[in-house]
Amino acid sequence: MLKNKFLSFILFFIITFSASFIGSLVTINFKDPWYSQLVKSDFNPPDWIFAPVWTTLYLMMTVAIWFFWHSKSRDMNTIYIYFIHIIFNTTWSIVFFGLHQIFLALVVLVILIGLIITLVIRYKRVNFVSYYLMIPYLLWCCYALFLNINLLILN
Repeated sequence: MLKNKFLSFILFFIITFSASFIGSLVTINFKDPWYSQLVKSDFNPPDWIFAPVWTTLYLMMTVAIWFFWHSKSRDMNTIYIYFIHIIFNTTWSIVFFGLHQIFLALVVLVILIGLIITLVIRYKRVNFVSYYLMIPYLLWCCYALFLNINLLILN
């Protein structure tokens, strides 16, 4: 049983952090000079804050899906939604930083937030730890939506 829990955690960790890895590669390679030249809102945090915040959120997502997976009432549809949400999470970085498409990134982010809300609701029915672990991620993505809208307006 313990081995199964460890292996499932490693699997969810690899899947979740693959989104982080791909997003980071795209961001590093395509961010500048484009992003530096955008007019940003006064509410935009300094660039150095994003890496530690996202690392923490990815770890919380991993733990949330892992707790859900080991819940007695889990369902596979929620697991599939989680994987789809990871794809949209990665897609945002590709669309925003890679393709420099602010409006399309906004659309991807709205879909992502919808998927996160769906996960939060489904987690709440089965595992409160998973539910609470997703709240900061949902709030951060809503903040990102606010920043994305501001970039669209200002540029």
